[in-house]
Amino acid sequence: MRPTGHLQVKGAPGSRRWFALWRDADGRHQKLLGPAHIKPSGRKTPRGAVIWQAGNGPKPGPGFLTPKEAEVRLADLLSAAPRSPAPLVERTFGEACAEWLRYVEHERQRSASTLRDYRHTVRAHLVQAFGSDTPLASITTEDIDALRERLLAEGRLSRRSIQKILVILHGVLKRAKRKQWIASNPAEDAERVTLKRSGDFAVLTPAEVEALARAAKSTQDAAIFVTAAFSGLRLGELRALRWIDVDFEKRLLHVLRNLPAHGVERAPKSGLVRSVPLVDRAAEVLDALSRRERWTGDFDRVFVNALGGPVDGGRLRIRFREARDRAALKPLRFHDLRHTFGTLAVRVFPLTDVKAYMGHADIQTTMLYVHHVPQHDAADKLSAALRADATAAEAITLPEATA
Repeated sequence: MRPTGHLQVKGAPGSRRWFALWRDADGRHQKLLGPAHIKPSGRKTPRGAVIWQAGNGPKPGPGFLTPKEAEVRLADLLSAAPRSPAPLVERTFGEACAEWLRYVEHERQRSASTLRDYRHTVRAHLVQAFGSDTPLASITTEDIDALRERLLAEGRLSRRSIQKILVILHGVLKRAKRKQWIASNPAEDAERVTLKRSGDFAVLTPAEVEALARAAKSTQDAAIFVTAAFSGLRLGELRALRWIDVDFEKRLLHVLRNLPAHGVERAPKSGLVRSVPLVDRAAEVLDALSRRERWTGDFDRVFVNALGGPVDGGRLRIRFREARDRAALKPLRFHDLRHTFGTLAVRVFPLTDVKAYMGHADIQTTMLYVHHVPQHDAADKLSAALRADATAAEAITLPEATA
């Protein structure tokens, strides 16, 4: 087959990167080519994609690529790509796991925290179940079904955790198939773990948010708790927030980046930058924080450690739990502060607006908050509709029976 491919630009303005995506005899591939020195040309492809042109001025660095240079890189990849499938190679399950972990780290560019989770799952569950030296081609759909049934029967893991294990296993075997190490992916026909989302989660009332803030160990922690509950920012987005992102005049928080616990700063989850209303209470605590002696420049972080670096997420969670217990609040996680914002937002904004404010990629995620919309008059409205239908029915004159 003739290898084919195209270029794609990903990332927010200021951090855009070129990716090459192509298909050859060994399957589909994606590779990061480097940072992009580009700007929109004002034109689009027939499918609506932006057509890029070289950015203004000299490149910021030697690794930056213009559109023409990225096209040359893609052409080189396509010319070197295999045109006929390689013969099947005898491999072990351990080798397949190692190749998949390499692939998701270097080609899929997963975050450091995600990679740690993947490695733990592979080591603690998959390698333990199948064995590192097991011939890859010997693993069957029946073996995968047996793993699922055993994990469910043991009851040690939640159904969601078991689903994650099986999804990673599917990825490992899918990658092995693309590498021509196995002829087919036995996980494709394996039974799935069914999950039901109840839509129920722990949230705080505004009064409980204030009680949590009063119980915080520091003014900064109190500001973090209030901002999280009344803006819906994720923990990584709070850690990455800078003063230039706080627009007191327009009453907006600009969410442009995310900082994982162990990783580099990147675009927010799902790649969606957004702006969130800065409510009065959040503006109040942030304004007080902006009057501290240091770390108040435009590009300084809003929430900092003693050296001006990002606040430690793990330690913050511990302090959150301690403040929650001191305030005698119900058990809940730091992430439930984000849910608190969602349940408040759906009461006053359309769902599409709430989706944008929270950075959801799918409206179905936002729909989880719908049942928190108060409908105190729902019974009265429905009763009125039923009475109207009954009145209309009584007014219908039936035709007289004929002899």
